[in-house]
Amino acid sequence: MKYEKINILPIKKIVENNAFIKTFYFEHQLEARPGQFVWLWLPGISEKPFSVGYQSNNEFGLTICQVGNVTKKIFELKIGDKVGIKGPYGTYYEIGKSKNIALVGGGYGSAPLSFLAAKTVKNNPDVNISFIIGAQTKNLLFIKPEDFNQKIKFYFTTDDGSVGTKGRVTDVLEKLLSENKIDYIATCGPELMQFKIIELAEKYKTDCQISLERYMKCSCGICGQCVVDPLGIRMCTEGPVINKELALKISEFGKYHRGPAGDKILFSA
Repeated sequence: MKYEKINILPIKKIVENNAFIKTFYFEHQLEARPGQFVWLWLPGISEKPFSVGYQSNNEFGLTICQVGNVTKKIFELKIGDKVGIKGPYGTYYEIGKSKNIALVGGGYGSAPLSFLAAKTVKNNPDVNISFIIGAQTKNLLFIKPEDFNQKIKFYFTTDDGSVGTKGRVTDVLEKLLSENKIDYIATCGPELMQFKIIELAEKYKTDCQISLERYMKCSCGICGQCVVDPLGIRMCTEGPVINKELALKISEFGKYHRGPAGDKILFSA
């Protein structure tokens, strides 16, 4: 397997994006593509997969939200502390020949899309990018227009209206789609949000790719932990980035996912 080596890397920089999210930077030539993920290993603790949120020629960043015991331990790390990194793994976003694209991120799902935005503008300067970013409140937004030197049109939504449009990212997206400005959508974030975006992509006959997160153990397609009903495809190898045609064939999409023991966990609206 090409990426089975574990690289032991010191943390080069830590940026506190908000009270719950930090970005950890490492000096290493990762050669990832937007949407791919790596495994971060804490010796004696555990290892978890995280999407790549930033990459340059010799540096990459992982934007991590504190949601459990492992990420709590990661948040205790300091500059110079070492972790194990394996990867990159999985599929990635491909905009093809699209010229007007919408990136729709919910919460920390915006991080891999910022990687996609930076790479797209660098390689395709003629592409028009609309970046729609949603969060519960202003304090939970962690991507700012000034973070980009490129010309990107930003749209912010918050549940409480504290910044941008009060409401959902899908409201902004549908407005753009109705104005015939979008020919490709890339999205990452809560699954119910992505499910609605797939519905909009179907309604407006627009190409769309999502990032479907499932519980993973091996990341190389052996254990079968991340397979989806009824296709049995593995999200660590055939995913996590999939197109709308494939997403619509997955019966569990937007309805439930499986926990570590394989039990069904329903999504709540």
